[in-house]
Amino acid sequence: MQNSLDGQLALIIGGSGAIGAATARLFAGAGARVVVTHTARSAASAVALAESLPGADNLALPADVADTASLLALRDAVRGRCGQTLHVLVNAAGFTKPVPHADLDALDDELIDRMFAVNWRGQFAAIRTFAPMLKASGDGLIVSISSIAGQTGIGSSIAYCAVKAGIDVMTKSLARALAPEIRVMGVAPGVVDTDFVPGRGAEFNTKTAATTPLCRVALPEDVAEAVLACAISLRFSTGTTLVVDGGRSL
Repeated sequence: MQNSLDGQLALIIGGSGAIGAATARLFAGAGARVVVTHTARSAASAVALAESLPGADNLALPADVADTASLLALRDAVRGRCGQTLHVLVNAAGFTKPVPHADLDALDDELIDRMFAVNWRGQFAAIRTFAPMLKASGDGLIVSISSIAGQTGIGSSIAYCAVKAGIDVMTKSLARALAPEIRVMGVAPGVVDTDFVPGRGAEFNTKTAATTPLCRVALPEDVAEAVLACAISLRFSTGTTLVVDGGRSL
């Protein structure tokens, strides 16, 4: 069994977020060269992250997943700095805004469109952009961060649940379409101890932990460990979404 990622290149889109950053640390620790992406607002933290990673030549580069031209510029930058071959693409970019499910008027067209542009179309556009580089490796891997909201229908908004269900379906469809050169996996956490969902803090996490079989919410590292397992341990798996929720969806 492969136990390191020595010599491999991993691109983590959304690498400046909590889950993306934790994934970057684990991949670099396993020997991969890591590229993390960032928006203008998160540039400083992404550069600091890249500089802190073990190994040499880790990079932080700008990208907006909702803008295909930005992704094409990212591809050109990665090719220019790292070569023509990419081994792992992690889709960790995303956003949400809490909207009560019963408040249909609050989920307006603008928010719905933005949710799908960033959380679904952006993931697909990233895959479309980097698929040739992943195929060039002969053994590429895509991991998209989903959510149990896509399976349970319980989440920060109905639109968020819908886009995550779409990620799960995309994972299955692309696993067939891109095989055998590229494996496609998903990782679906439940509640994670981050500031991803505005307005959720320690009190929410404590209440959630009390109703979760393993009696805590996930840490970003729990999710990152599942992403790393897709690369190192689960090498005969594709089209599968791993649930990392401490049993919350049971």
